[in-house]
Amino acid sequence: MLWFDEAKDYGFILTEDEERLYVNRDGFVDGAPVGRCARLPVRLMVAERDGRRMATEVSLVSEEPHGRARRRSTAIRASWR
Repeated sequence: MLWFDEAKDYGFILTEDEERLYVNRDGFVDGAPVGRCARLPVRLMVAERDGRRMATEVSLVSEEPHGRARRRSTAIRASWR
């Protein structure tokens, strides 16, 4: 997401292909974001209306928290013969 202005009820989303798509409040599935939303990952559909491409069915993607890497044991194994 690039930005969304709550007072104006519209914003723009920057796609992976660097295309800038208009989105209005009605374009969000679960309601428009509140507060800072720059760089939030989203899923969307692209529609063309009046010769202009815009984002529709936009939903925020919840990022899975990254787990902590396990530390390998530093113990030396004894070799049995």
